[in-house]
Amino acid sequence: MSESLFEELHGLATEHANAATAQIDCQSAVEIARSMNAEDATVAGAVATQIEQIGAAIEGIVARMEQGGRLIYLGAGTSGRLGVLDASECPPTFSTDPALVVGWLAGGTRALTHATERLEDDAQAGADAIAELGVGPLDSVVGLTASGRTPYVLGAMDAARARGALTIGVACNAPSRLAERVELMIAPVTGPEVIAGSTRLKAGTAQKMVLNMLSTGTMIKLGKTFGNLMVDVIASNAKLRERAIRIVQEATDLPHELAAEALEAANGETKTAIVAVLAGVPANEAQTMISAANGSVRAALGTIAPCP
Repeated sequence: MSESLFEELHGLATEHANAATAQIDCQSAVEIARSMNAEDATVAGAVATQIEQIGAAIEGIVARMEQGGRLIYLGAGTSGRLGVLDASECPPTFSTDPALVVGWLAGGTRALTHATERLEDDAQAGADAIAELGVGPLDSVVGLTASGRTPYVLGAMDAARARGALTIGVACNAPSRLAERVELMIAPVTGPEVIAGSTRLKAGTAQKMVLNMLSTGTMIKLGKTFGNLMVDVIASNAKLRERAIRIVQEATDLPHELAAEALEAANGETKTAIVAVLAGVPANEAQTMISAANGSVRAALGTIAPCP
């Protein structure tokens, strides 16, 4: 390890030893769990310091998605795996095209289950990933790296910015090299880990919380929910069909049997069933209303169900 790299890593809060857990190997199993829980309790506070930045990121992502852009998560190791996880949950939760929210992990699918950390040192590979993804000005690229210095991510963000994409950084150290390369920086500083340098712990939890907000906030603003109801759910099995019925019930106050009938009349489309019931119109007219409102139940209903 070069002296400059040693000094850089030594300066990262996520690499420091945690005084609170210095004797953790002497603790009982219950004490270990208690120590970890105490450290985890600080993560939400770290994320809370970044709410304004997260909100700005959501607004930027939505503005580009409304014009046909994508949300792309890119990272290596744990950070990259978390991006893949969040992206993979969007289609079943919000009925999105799998190409709309993309998780890109250094090393590809194999890296999901095998350690490929050496790949994170390759900045050119990060830039190549951006080219392979065909990133353009309508895309939003989120670079994920707990340290804020991973070369693979830095190379990718340089390339994404050169292509005109919105660049967003998520790291758990500040200041960072990543912050110098992105338009929007989200930096929940989580401090030393329970096990020194193991950023799959607090830093990973913080990144997952941020990703939850980015994807969920974006989908809400795109009209993928009605209130807090998951109205774009795909009723692809018995459990999800029952969930769709319950959603129609919750939105319309119909009893179970009538909600099931409304859903059937709407060909299983939860949004259509809700608008048809609340607006008192046939399913085909409800579909037209939803289409005219860019898929938003709230907008389709207008004065029938305004925001308070």
